[in-house]
Amino acid sequence: MTHYEVYQYNEIGYQKLFSFQSWRIAILNYIDELDKEKITKFQAHLETDEAFVLLEGAATLFYLDQDEVKPIHLEKNKVYNMKKGVYHSHVLSKTCKLLIIEEENTSDDNSPFHVLTDKQKAAVIRLTGENHGII
Repeated sequence: MTHYEVYQYNEIGYQKLFSFQSWRIAILNYIDELDKEKITKFQAHLETDEAFVLLEGAATLFYLDQDEVKPIHLEKNKVYNMKKGVYHSHVLSKTCKLLIIEEENTSDDNSPFHVLTDKQKAAVIRLTGENHGII
């Protein structure tokens, strides 16, 4: 009998590693669509919070406060919990590895998108800056 399992993911993008009952653990690595120049929308999860832990590289987590884009420059080994219903997205460095913890039923069916205005897109670019290697 095996008493533990080991997971890793080193490819581009999002990959669920495992789920247990009502929650899942995933890894998000750099993917072109999360380049600061390509962010066009934020997503909100209506049924769950979502937690992020920066493992490697750099990441800026963005959220909407009313209609204003706000940045959080993630620090390694800290847990960042985005509350349910808050529109958010992230910009990742090419070396980023982000751990994500969320409800297993999180999907596009219960996670609407907000299409960013030109002003909001410009804010994402400006507020990312050169955060720890994100260019």
